[in-house]
Amino acid sequence: MRPEDIPEIRALDLFRDMSEENFGDLVRGGYVQTFPPQVQLTTEGDHSDFLHIVLTGSVEMFATWNGRETSMATVRPISTFILAATIKDAPYLMSARTSEKSRIILLPSMDVRAVFENDNGFARAVVSELAQCYRAVVKTSKDLKLRSSIERLANYLLRSRRRAGDAPEFELLLEKRRLASFLGMTPENLSRAFKALRPYGVEVEGATVRITDLDSLERLAKPSPLIDDFST
Repeated sequence: MRPEDIPEIRALDLFRDMSEENFGDLVRGGYVQTFPPQVQLTTEGDHSDFLHIVLTGSVEMFATWNGRETSMATVRPISTFILAATIKDAPYLMSARTSEKSRIILLPSMDVRAVFENDNGFARAVVSELAQCYRAVVKTSKDLKLRSSIERLANYLLRSRRRAGDAPEFELLLEKRRLASFLGMTPENLSRAFKALRPYGVEVEGATVRITDLDSLERLAKPSPLIDDFST
């Protein structure tokens, strides 16, 4: 691990309150690796060998069952995955693969668990991050169970617009096939949902989305902070 990588890790909420000694023990066995796109980093069912930290690029979390596959989430810098499996020494519930060229720090899971037992600041941060992850899962479940496919897409576009600085035009961060999977839809249903949103001011050309009637789209979507605000 290069010395210039250390401050980026240290600044994360997860590691910020650790003692210097324990932080040093944790990163001593870690290393940084750059992966090309579409490299599978973890496989669901395997035990956690490393805690991963995404420094650059992005990583898709996905799951499979009975010949089917679904996109669960996208991890972007600077953040960790999959913390729960690391702490519990349990099998991964999701697989992970790079969506683009990505630079990732790998910290041995056994070192993470040892520091968790000995460092109160780190333990509190782990509990806080796991609580945040749990709340995100609840919000995602509410989105899937309470909204129609058109409403899910409308709210996803509103969230994407906010991430783009409230710009009326922005690029989709997921290719449409993966976006459909993430929203619990087939690609065909996603295409129909985009067409259904045209009267509400949504224009799509390739990966570019333009929202020309924000008020109409918001009236349809009815966004709620208890579902759509993943920062709380």
